[in-house]
Amino acid sequence: MNEFKDLNVSSEVVDALTKIEILIPTPIQEKSIPLLLEGKDVIGQAQTGTGKTFAYSIPLIENIDDTSKDIQALVLCPTRELSLQVSKEVDKLAKNLKKLKIVTIYGGESYEKQFKALKNKPQIVIGTPGRIIDQMNRGNLDFSKIKYLVLDEADEMLKMGFQDDLETILKEAPRDRQTALFSATLPSFIKNVSKKYMVNPEMVKIENKTLTVETIDQQVYYVKREQKKDLLVRLLDYYQFESIMIFSNTKAMVDELVLFLQSHGFSADGLHGDLKQASRDRVMSSFRSSSVEILIATDVAARGIDIDGIEAVINFDIPNENEIYVHRIGRTARAGSSGTAITLATTRSKNRISELEAYIKNKINVMPIPSVKEIQTHQQKKLFLKIVEGMEKNTDNNKYDNLITKLSRMNTNPVPLLVTLLDMIDKDSQRQYPEIETVSLKPGKKNNSNSKSSSTKPTKASNGGKKFSVVEVNIGSIDNVRPNQLVVFFHDELKIHREHFGKIVIEKKYSYLEVKTEALRFFKDINKKKFNGRTVSYRIVEGLPRKR
Repeated sequence: MNEFKDLNVSSEVVDALTKIEILIPTPIQEKSIPLLLEGKDVIGQAQTGTGKTFAYSIPLIENIDDTSKDIQALVLCPTRELSLQVSKEVDKLAKNLKKLKIVTIYGGESYEKQFKALKNKPQIVIGTPGRIIDQMNRGNLDFSKIKYLVLDEADEMLKMGFQDDLETILKEAPRDRQTALFSATLPSFIKNVSKKYMVNPEMVKIENKTLTVETIDQQVYYVKREQKKDLLVRLLDYYQFESIMIFSNTKAMVDELVLFLQSHGFSADGLHGDLKQASRDRVMSSFRSSSVEILIATDVAARGIDIDGIEAVINFDIPNENEIYVHRIGRTARAGSSGTAITLATTRSKNRISELEAYIKNKINVMPIPSVKEIQTHQQKKLFLKIVEGMEKNTDNNKYDNLITKLSRMNTNPVPLLVTLLDMIDKDSQRQYPEIETVSLKPGKKNNSNSKSSSTKPTKASNGGKKFSVVEVNIGSIDNVRPNQLVVFFHDELKIHREHFGKIVIEKKYSYLEVKTEALRFFKDINKKKFNGRTVSYRIVEGLPRKR
């Protein structure tokens, strides 16, 4: 197996790679880097996670002139997240190029800020096609000196509707440039690009024996469609993962799942294309810092998210494309760790699961739905280990002396005391689970209901029978505010999703919002927030004001 130095990579770049513990090139890097260093156009077909970013960025860094004041390289990516990720990777390689400037251009950030960055004469621009075109039309981007053009995840850019923008950029860039195109699939547009805008491109295709990591435990649970949410709660309680990504195929379901899981006491938030940039940044920051344990996302919104330590990926909806399944579950079991990939499926999806197994050349294990007893046993095992670990770490034996003395006088039998304390710290074990019907995978047989151990009485309503409460806030028409702005404000500041709100009435100094009772707990932090420079306050009132 070659090392990077065997690929004619400079010692400076090899040193930069060594510092980030990348020592051996991946297959896509081993085949692409020499071709790109020779100045050839390249089409690289490889799955996400194969190391393609370094496959094109290493030659780019080797050939860039950091003393020039011209834009020499343009890298196009489908999303803001991937653009930022690529920018970070390129920056890691360029530690020895002291004068090199990299600018990242994407939607959602102010034009003025990006204009100032472009005025600083960068040599490399990385960004999304739409915003690149916008800056070009404003006269802020000059393509005339570009030597290197990269299209990263070209098929994803097509899916997102960037075909016309890509055509425009390919036409505007100098004809004598070098072009590198990387894609998981090769639709007809990409083949046309290779004929019209590339010069005798070399094809590099990487096929793995299996497309998924062996350390991922791939599971599928079959359930009726209307009971998928109830099953999701069971699985989250059973496994108690600390960092999870849940994927849905639609924005509406992302919002629905966030609301559902939050109402069941889970630390969850969502990510999809309708969120403003500030909201996206807040959600990602919360997930990275582990203040939010469950991130629910659409595939497009999750592009470019690169986070280690994700214990599990759950496909609430089965993806429509095989490559997307591979990309989703590849977010767990990174850096040599193990991970779990769970897919929720209906019996109608059985053939789809078989298609995925054939594609990944691996087995997806059919799992039984955990019973209530199994969930409780599993939770208690984890709780026991936590308690033992806590006892080993706790050296302050005097902290609770007074309380221990009082409790010991109350009752000589420690069992009731321990049960009470365990109930206080293990609230999930008190959850009531709706019955989930077992589905048969064999045709012609009726479905059998769960065994008694797998079910219990239906869960009680969490809102106490009252769906909405009315909240009065000191923001009114004098603040020139509209209902939608209030919803966005409370979503961004308090993590209250729009589905929690009902009717909104805005008066001169105050606004009245119908808020689902289960979401009132979020308002406790409102006195720390400001709107138009004024501290926000609230109170619960009897109802919406009558029209005058």
